[in-house]
Amino acid sequence: MNSSTSSSETSLSAESAIRFSQRGYASADQPISVLMAQALAQPDLISLAAGFVDQTSLPVEIVRAASEKLLSQPEVGAAALQYGTTAGHSGLRDVICQRLAEADGISSEGLAARCMVTAGSNQLLHLVAEAILDEGDVVLCAAPTYLVFMGTLAGVHATSWSVETDHEGMVPESIEATLRQFEEKGELHRVKAIYGVTYFDNPQGISTTPARRAAIVEIAKRWSRKHKIYVIDDTAYRDLRYEEQDEPSLLAYDDMGSHVIETGTFSKSFSPGIRVGWGVIPAELFNVLVQLKGNIDFGSPNFSQALMAEILTSGAHEQQVETLRSAYCEKRDAMLAALEASFGGKDEVSWVHPKGGLYVWLSLPEAVKTGPKGQLFDEAIRRGMLYVPGQYCFPAEGVPGKTNTIRLSFGVQSPDRIHEGIASLAAAVGAII
Repeated sequence: MNSSTSSSETSLSAESAIRFSQRGYASADQPISVLMAQALAQPDLISLAAGFVDQTSLPVEIVRAASEKLLSQPEVGAAALQYGTTAGHSGLRDVICQRLAEADGISSEGLAARCMVTAGSNQLLHLVAEAILDEGDVVLCAAPTYLVFMGTLAGVHATSWSVETDHEGMVPESIEATLRQFEEKGELHRVKAIYGVTYFDNPQGISTTPARRAAIVEIAKRWSRKHKIYVIDDTAYRDLRYEEQDEPSLLAYDDMGSHVIETGTFSKSFSPGIRVGWGVIPAELFNVLVQLKGNIDFGSPNFSQALMAEILTSGAHEQQVETLRSAYCEKRDAMLAALEASFGGKDEVSWVHPKGGLYVWLSLPEAVKTGPKGQLFDEAIRRGMLYVPGQYCFPAEGVPGKTNTIRLSFGVQSPDRIHEGIASLAAAVGAII
C-alpha cells in the first residue's frame, strides 16, 4: 500500500465510516430527549416539562418493608432473585388481573393467561408496534397525544395519524371519517390500530367518556374487515384521579377479548424506578409479543415483579396511591391558581382543568408560536422555566397540529416553584407580544 492510498483511507471521518440501520437513524433526536438534555444542562431551570413523579413522595419505607419481607423467607427470596418467565411473574399477573376485573366489573377468568409484565408500559407499546406494524402502516391517534409513543411509531417507520378530540376524548365520527377516507383511497389495509390515553390523558388531562369508549371499540370491530384493527388503551394515569369516579376501561367493552390491547404501569402510581408495566393482550397476539420480548430480555427483572406482587397483595400500593393523590391534587390546584393569576381574563388564553393525571394543557393566542424555533421558547428559558411545546404532541399526519399550545407538568415542582414557573412563562409571553 502506498502512502497516498493510506492517507486517503485514514482521512475518512469516524462518522462517515459508520452506517447505522434505518431504525437507528429514525430514533435520533426524539423531542423528549432534547428537552431532558436542556433541563439537565441548566439545573436551575424550573422544569414544568418532563412528566417525572414527585421525589418527596417516593415510597422508600414501603419498598424497604416489602423487600425485607421477601428476603426474610429464603425460598421466596431466592426465587425472586432468580430468572423469571418471559411473560412475567405469575403471582403479579394474577393480582393485576384481579384488580383490573374488579375495577372494570368483568370476570377475571382467562385474563392472566393473556397478561404480560414488561419493563414499564413503554416497553409493551414498543413490542406491540414491532408485532403489528410494517413500514407505511398507520395508527390513528388523538390530536394531541402521547409524544413518546409517536416516536416509537416513527422508529418502526409507521405513521401516527391524528383524529379530532374534544373534552370527551377522541371523536368517534372523526375516527369513522378517517377510516372511510383510507377506504376510498384503497388504503384501509394500512390502518392497524387506534391508540388513546383514556384516563386523564397525556398531554391534555382529559378522560374518555363511557359512551366514547364503547363507540371506539365498536368502530374498530366493525371496520376490521379484511384485517383486524386493534384498540390500544393506555391507562397509565388511571389511579391518579382527584375529582371523578373511576370508569371501566375499554377492556370492559371488548366482550370477546379480541380487539383491545390494554397497557398499564406502576411508574406513575407507585415508583418509576421499580420499572414494572403490564398489558392484557388478545390471545392471538400474546404469543407473538412473548417471542419478541424473549429476543430482548427473557423477561423483565424478576425481583421487581415479586416486590410489586407483595406490595399489591399487602395493600401498600393503595396506601401509596392515596399519598400521591393528595400530593398531586395540591400541585394541580397550585398550577391552576397560578394560571388564573397570570393569564386569567386574557384574550385567547385558555387551559384544561384536569380531574387527574399530571398535566395541564395551555393554549395561547394563535400568533404566539410555542415551538423550539419560536421566540417564546428561548424567552421562557432565559427567564428560568422550561415547558413542552404542544406541537410535539400532534401526530405526523391528519388533523393539523396547533403551534400555540403548551404541555405543563405539575408532578415534580413544589407549589411555590410552580407559581414561580408560571409567572416566568407569563412574563415571557408578555415580552414577545
